[in-house]
Amino acid sequence: MKVGVAMFCTDYAMPSTELAVSLEARGFESLWLPEHSHIPLSRISPFPPGGDLPKKYYDVLDPFVALGAAAAVTISLKLATGICLVAQRDAIQTAKAVASLDQISGGRFLFGIGPGWNRDEMENHGILFKSRMNVMREKVAAMREIWTQSEPEFHGAFIDFDQMVTSPKPIQKPHPPVIVGGGVPHGARRALAYGDGWVPNATRPNYRLLDRMSEYREMEKAVGRSVPITAFGVEHDPEFWGAYEDAGIDRIILSMPSEPADAILPMLDRWAVSL
Repeated sequence: MKVGVAMFCTDYAMPSTELAVSLEARGFESLWLPEHSHIPLSRISPFPPGGDLPKKYYDVLDPFVALGAAAAVTISLKLATGICLVAQRDAIQTAKAVASLDQISGGRFLFGIGPGWNRDEMENHGILFKSRMNVMREKVAAMREIWTQSEPEFHGAFIDFDQMVTSPKPIQKPHPPVIVGGGVPHGARRALAYGDGWVPNATRPNYRLLDRMSEYREMEKAVGRSVPITAFGVEHDPEFWGAYEDAGIDRIILSMPSEPADAILPMLDRWAVSL
């Protein structure tokens, strides 16, 4: 089972370059960076885990920029969006960013995506919250055309463009894996429908992934398809990790606080012993 780390990169946290080098040196598999373009002060949407929205959500760096910097100082570490808010992004420009990062990293990019939960943030981008699932699926389909076709075109309900030329294409073929976020059953259904992987949260206030795995396995049987699973935000105690491996989970992600290196490195050292 692979082990990765996620962190909200901010101007007061350990820089993505230093974090990436430290992860690679200790044998971690991947670095996952989330995104929010902004946080509207209207604050219509409640924070899904409950409580106040943490400061790091307001301060997070653009993941493609931070991952590009990390790519330049590493060799083998996988670099991932965790997650990219596809519905509120331009599909053509995001396809270019994905291909560019895959090129810069030598084919090490993992495209973690999700629909998003912050309604007013999304609607600032001109996307109706109720349509975000359909918009995300269509944008993924359009990006796959851009990544795989020499003269792609796409005509859908939300995305529409005639033949174009856009290069370079991603190094990974047919394209970097699209790893779809969300829980059971809705997120799992989306991942099985059009994802190359599934990235659910390991825990929520009323939800624990391991308790829902049998339900997910039945969903796999029903559609006749399975995808690799990445459990996001698992327990920091390595004693809990074996249960995820026993459940057939391909990768676990440890979510780090947005802190300087002197707080982060001791945590990495403790975990590295169990890799």
